[in-house]
Amino acid sequence: MTKKDYYNIVGVDKSASADEIKRAYRKLARKYHPDVNPDDKGAEAKFKELNEAFEVLGNQQKKAQYDQFGHAAFQQGQGGGGFQGFRGFGGGGGGGFSSFEDIFSGSGFDDIFSAFSGMRGEETRRSSAPGADLRYDITITLEEAHSGVAKKIQVPRFEKCGVCKGTGAKDGTAKETCDKCNGSGQVRQVRRSFLGQIVTVGMCGKCKGKGTIIKTPCSECSGNGRIKKTRTIDVEIPAGVDNDSHLRMAGEGEAGMNGAPSGDLYIVIHVKPHDILERYENDLYCKTTIGIGQAVLGDEIEIPTIRGKAKLKIPSGTQSHTVFKLSGQGMPDVHGRGKGDQLVKVVVEIPKTLNKKQRQLMEEYAVESRQSATVGKGFFDKMKEYF
Repeated sequence: MTKKDYYNIVGVDKSASADEIKRAYRKLARKYHPDVNPDDKGAEAKFKELNEAFEVLGNQQKKAQYDQFGHAAFQQGQGGGGFQGFRGFGGGGGGGFSSFEDIFSGSGFDDIFSAFSGMRGEETRRSSAPGADLRYDITITLEEAHSGVAKKIQVPRFEKCGVCKGTGAKDGTAKETCDKCNGSGQVRQVRRSFLGQIVTVGMCGKCKGKGTIIKTPCSECSGNGRIKKTRTIDVEIPAGVDNDSHLRMAGEGEAGMNGAPSGDLYIVIHVKPHDILERYENDLYCKTTIGIGQAVLGDEIEIPTIRGKAKLKIPSGTQSHTVFKLSGQGMPDVHGRGKGDQLVKVVVEIPKTLNKKQRQLMEEYAVESRQSATVGKGFFDKMKEYF
C-alpha cells in the first residue's frame, strides 16, 4: 500500500520551517484528538496518521532523511530508526508532545485548556483575589478647578474586619489546614486512557480553594474577613484639573480576600459650566459688548475674570469681534507649567433706536462720511472694474 506524503498529512509545504510544521500539527491535533472525538474512529485513525507524520517532520534528522529518501529511509536496514507504532505523543526523540496539554501550550489556547483542566489553580483561587477598584464621581466649580480644593467624600466599600483582622475566624481561634487538599487549595484527579495517564487539577471543594477551613467563624463578618462600611475620605483636588480628569488613590478601594491587597479608588472630576467663562485647554474665553462710541473713541472697561475683575483698554477705532488677550489670567497647568490666558471678544453693539439729538449727530456724521468717500472710488465702481 502506498504511504501518504507526510507533508500533505500535516498540511504544509516541503519548505515549511520547524515552527510552521509544529503550528500546523497542533492545529490538526486539536481537531482530531481522540479525547475531543471519543465516538469518531475515523478521527482516531487520522490522529495516529498525523502523529506518525510529525514523528518524522518534527525531528530535524529524520526530516532530512525523509526529504532525501522518502519512506524508504525508515524501512528495515536504512538506519532511520523507523516509526515504532503509535506511542502516545512523541517518543523516541521525535519532537512530539507528551500530553494533551502540550498540544495547546504556546498556541493561544493555554488559558482555555487551563480553565477545564485546573492547571492554573492559583489563578482560579478567588478566595485570595485582590480587592475591587472603585469609582467616585465628583462635581466642582470652575473657580475650584482654578485654585484647587479639598473635598470630603463618603465611599461605601468592603473593608477588612476589625474584629478578626481579616482572618474570618473567631477571636481566640485560628484557621485549620484543609485535610482534603493538605492546604494547597487544589485536588488532583488521575484517569487512564489508551493515550496514557491524564491528570487534572481542580479547586478543592471542601475549602473552596482557600487551603484552610474556619470551624468557628467570626461573628462580625460571618467568616468572610470583610465587612461593608461607608468611609469618609479626604480628597485633595489639585489646581488646574479639567473636566473628566481622574485621580487615583492607591489602596482606597475594597479590601482583598484572604489577605490579598486592596483595590484603588478612582475619582472622576466633573467641572460645572461657568456662567461667563468658557475653557479650552488652559485658556479662558469670554465675550463683552461695547457701544459704538466706545469703539470709535476708545475707552477702558472692566472684564470679569476667574479671580475677580480686570481692566481692559479699548483702543479707538476698535472693530467688532476683535479679540484681546489678558496674559496669565487663564487656568494654571495641572503639572505646574505656568498659566493660560484669558481671551476677550469685543462685540460692538449698534443701537436700534436713537433720540432726536443722536439721530441728528449720526446724520451729520453720515454726510461727512459720504463727502470724504467721494475722494476715492465707491464700492460699485470697484465692482465694475472687477467684472
